[in-house]
Amino acid sequence: MVSLPIYLDNLATTRTDPRVVAAMIPFFTEIYGNAASISHRFGWDADEAVKRSRQNLAQALGAHEREIVFTSGATEANNLAIRGVAESLKSRKRHLITTNAEHRAILDPMRRLQREGWSVTYLPCDPSGVVHADQVREAITEETALVSVIYANNEIGTINPISDIGRICHEHKAWFHTDATQAVGKIPVNVVQDQVDLLSFSAHKFYGPKGVGGLYVRRRDPQVRLTPLFDGGGHERGVRSGTLAVPLIVGMAEAVQLATDEMEDEARRVQGLRERLYAGILERLPDTILNGHPTERLPGNLNLSFAGVEGEALMMAMRDVAVSSGSACTSAEPEPSHVLLAIGRNEDQARASLRFGVGRFNTVEEIEFTVRSVVEAVNRLRGQNSRALRDGP
Repeated sequence: MVSLPIYLDNLATTRTDPRVVAAMIPFFTEIYGNAASISHRFGWDADEAVKRSRQNLAQALGAHEREIVFTSGATEANNLAIRGVAESLKSRKRHLITTNAEHRAILDPMRRLQREGWSVTYLPCDPSGVVHADQVREAITEETALVSVIYANNEIGTINPISDIGRICHEHKAWFHTDATQAVGKIPVNVVQDQVDLLSFSAHKFYGPKGVGGLYVRRRDPQVRLTPLFDGGGHERGVRSGTLAVPLIVGMAEAVQLATDEMEDEARRVQGLRERLYAGILERLPDTILNGHPTERLPGNLNLSFAGVEGEALMMAMRDVAVSSGSACTSAEPEPSHVLLAIGRNEDQARASLRFGVGRFNTVEEIEFTVRSVVEAVNRLRGQNSRALRDGP
């Protein structure tokens, strides 16, 4: 028996792990002080919990605890990294590099800086979604302040050669930022080995609570200096003012600890479910295209384009399975995914895509149900479209 509906949108967000919820509850009801209150036990206990959480997060990333800045999530962290570096270096460097397959939380700040007079280079990715280090080498100049390349793509799951890109950035004395929102907690991430200077992450992508994330900011060999996005209290060593969300921070630290401890086994199990899903669909549905790198991809990501259907119609036909379409509604009209267009898919293929996000709480039975649902829905929609074309207006 399968409990419906089935959640296969774990790249959009994840269910908070019950163990994480249990770790957070005391900080809502018992240890509820402000971590910045230094005059009483309530504040001391909250501050101690934040310190432990910061240590756990730093250890998971291979960082020092003083290099972790808490934010409301990865979007804020991305903006702090990009705009913080740009503001601090604007008198000396005015060039930025990113890619055309980034999340909007990278592309939008970059475009804003362009409007403010910055020069931005958007590197193309190859047909599998990879941005190669040689492309960065060709684009980087003495004027480059920051390079930002996504660690693992949020739509197609492709993992980029981060350490190779970081090495090139350091050779040219440019800061290197990576949006690791989809990577942290799912694959090994180490800021030293990956040679990154700034790294963004968000708790709700690895079974933690929504509304909290962080930014790794290098403090040694050499130190990255950021101009804050806003002022008011000087929290987080002056980089990010605001009262710390202690329960959420504790939850994020618990979530990353669980993810780190169980990563190898979980990745193997989740990837097995993903491959079962892919094989089941591919076997029964011809004209199905895999989007993204076939092997260098996140364990739980499967992005497919189905010829002869539209992703939105397909999702509507699969009401018992929660997935995402490759199309994003950014205005009154649905627009095809910029990531799928970037890897060479045409608009019809981009609109005919679905992103499946397999996660910790999915089962074999759910995968088998999803295979049947997808096959049935695609065949039905293809039949309807075929009849419409045959019969004409």
